[in-house]
Amino acid sequence: MQISAEPLIYGLIFVAVLVLVEGIYLTVFGKSISLNSKVNRRLDLLEKGGARDEVLEQLRKEMSQHMNAKGIPLYSILADKAQKANIAFSPSQLVLLMIVLGGVAFVGLTVGTQAGLAVRIVVSIGMGVGGVYVWVNKKAKKRLDMIEEQLPDAVELMVRSLRVGHPFSSAVSIVAKEIPDPLGSEFGMIADESAYGREISESLKALAERMDMQDLRFLAVAVTIQQQSGGNLAEILHGLAQVIRARFKLFRRVKAITAEAKWSGMFLSVFPILALIMINVIQPDYYDDVKETSAFIPACLVVGVFLVVNVIFMKIMVNIKV
Repeated sequence: MQISAEPLIYGLIFVAVLVLVEGIYLTVFGKSISLNSKVNRRLDLLEKGGARDEVLEQLRKEMSQHMNAKGIPLYSILADKAQKANIAFSPSQLVLLMIVLGGVAFVGLTVGTQAGLAVRIVVSIGMGVGGVYVWVNKKAKKRLDMIEEQLPDAVELMVRSLRVGHPFSSAVSIVAKEIPDPLGSEFGMIADESAYGREISESLKALAERMDMQDLRFLAVAVTIQQQSGGNLAEILHGLAQVIRARFKLFRRVKAITAEAKWSGMFLSVFPILALIMINVIQPDYYDDVKETSAFIPACLVVGVFLVVNVIFMKIMVNIKV
């Protein structure tokens, strides 16, 4: 029995690509860019001596640059996720990062495997583009989840501020100072835009559409209605905070109930691929007797189609809407 380490080397190289892109990101922008920081990035930039208008311009540029670059080839698959993740890299830097990571993967494949040149080129390109996409998608999901979790606390903080007599613009500024990233910097931008003359309701609507988040839309609509027709904004936001918190608890409950089904679907989707990899690791010559036959390639294509259909149907079955 022969044991081939090449499939494991492919996996290790891809993991190294993911670690490298995260390391480059933190090295370039420092710890303030991390969502684990207790002080939000806007306050960190202000404390380093940045002027308020300069910090606002920098954050707004980072906020919108990705959607403005959707015309770049291959970048349209990243633009929406990169905007939600608020990646500080510019679009051109992300494309350059894909090329650099592809080069690193190519070197790793050249040193660690015996694959042909064409295979190494194709796989390294896939690892460069795929590594950046997986990293950006993970960042976007983490950021959106944190915003959903922080929003009820932010709204309740605004309610307390309004009840002690602060105007709504001051309540937003308090949230910008007290809430860490990612929501702290977002509300800080809203406070700065309000100081320079933009309506807070418009800024909230823009944030809700950019994040594509229903709870933020509720907040924007509540503030807009109060500005147009009057009413006790503190009581409106208090009710909204309760609704958002109840929705958040419901989502968590549904997530817990469906966790087993989702993991089962993931296992059933990944198991055939893992089985194929393990067969090639344990016995690389397992398919030697059949791979030269005329039916081998069509059979592989049919199996590939069935695997893709299986993944799609499993995803549909476990994607429960609330």
